[in-house]
Amino acid sequence: MSVEYRIEAPVTAVQVAEVFRSSGIKRPVDNLARIQKMIDNADLTVTAWDGDELVGVARAVTDFSYCCYLSDLAVSKTHQRLGIGTELVSRLREHLGEEVSLLLLSAPSAMDYYPQIGFNKADNAFLIKRVR
Repeated sequence: MSVEYRIEAPVTAVQVAEVFRSSGIKRPVDNLARIQKMIDNADLTVTAWDGDELVGVARAVTDFSYCCYLSDLAVSKTHQRLGIGTELVSRLREHLGEEVSLLLLSAPSAMDYYPQIGFNKADNAFLIKRVR
């Protein structure tokens, strides 16, 4: 299997929703209009492809200067544990440069994953949760 990584490649809401659904990440996968809005308003998207199949997505909101919020990191179940998530983050960081910090909110089930790929746990974050 040869995975190709692309920056800002066109993706559809259906493709992204399928990766979210398969990966186990909690996102509004049955609301394709909202998924499309998430795609359209991201500042940076890095994708992983196995042939014509989208198998991984890293979607970020950033100022390209100081900070970047990694809002989605998802890899299809069939392609997990192959280093794709690590590579998506690596490509994202490479594109952003060394001046930009990368932060994210982790699902409870992924708390052990992120330190393995270079993230440090922060105890100084605050959150106002969305209503829906």
